Amino acid sequence: MNWDIIQGKWDQMKGSIKEKWGDLTDDELTQISGQQDKLSGKLQEKYGWTKDRAEDEINRFLVDKDKT
Repeated sequence: MNWDIIQGKWDQMKGSIKEKWGDLTDDELTQISGQQDKLSGKLQEKYGWTKDRAEDEINRFLVDKDKT
């Protein structure tokens, strides 16, 4: 699954993203609005990750979603 699909189906994907990263609030997910850079920034903020780590986690999430 690529990010264009995630962005296009953001409202449907928010539940999966919230399940994966439970520290993100509904308001934050709304603000992210399907933008990968904003999701990366929020993950860095919430979990104290580097930019590279956040991007790796997002990529792993995408690979896992492809498997389902």
